[in-house]
Amino acid sequence: MSTTARREREVRQREQLIVTAARRLLLEHGFAGINMDVVAEAVDYSKGLLYKHFASKEDLLAAVSLDNHEKRTELFDRAAMFAGSTRERMTAIGVADETLALVYPEFQRTEQLLHVPSILEKCTPERRTRLMGVTSVCMNCVQGVARDAVATGDLVLPEGQTTAGIVFGLWTIALGAHTLHQSGKPLEMLGISNALAAMRDNQQKLLDGYDWKPLSSEHDYGAVRERVRQEVFAHEYGTRARS
Repeated sequence: MSTTARREREVRQREQLIVTAARRLLLEHGFAGINMDVVAEAVDYSKGLLYKHFASKEDLLAAVSLDNHEKRTELFDRAAMFAGSTRERMTAIGVADETLALVYPEFQRTEQLLHVPSILEKCTPERRTRLMGVTSVCMNCVQGVARDAVATGDLVLPEGQTTAGIVFGLWTIALGAHTLHQSGKPLEMLGISNALAAMRDNQQKLLDGYDWKPLSSEHDYGAVRERVRQEVFAHEYGTRARS
């Protein structure tokens, strides 16, 4: 390995160390309680060195969000390649979303704390472009499965409906479920004992409503989810079992 390549690797490793520390500190102290001094102390680097990697606190937190989105995109991409019908592949993406929440809860939890307008406003243009780009890639991955469903005839779009609208519906159900699941609110009072199971049920009902074949009444999507865990995310769930 050349000296230049080694230095670039060291820079990437140091940046990842800082991002990981910032994620942990964000969970511990919240957005208002984290600053560059706190992060520098946690990683035992000078604040000046941190500023060589990140232009500001917001730029660092944008890097945390970018890291979160890259992990989600990686999981979604793998799920979208699942060997099955288009609706089974969409179910696999649902498993990927749950995998992020169950195996990487710190990613899911910090993302809830990063919906702060100043992060995008104050991060560097390069970081903003990367963040918007990876978000677009992730959404296009999900929409790609919906477009495949239309192309194969598994899904016939109602007049005026788009694949983007269907994906948005699935996304809002997931976002709401994860937000409530992480809030600590007593959902049992609403008769909900398992927020993720309720999320799955509502997403399947949404797809049934669009008549996306095969319907949940005609197919065992519980068995599909188990296959996805074993065939696509065996490493992640094996890691969780060992931890």
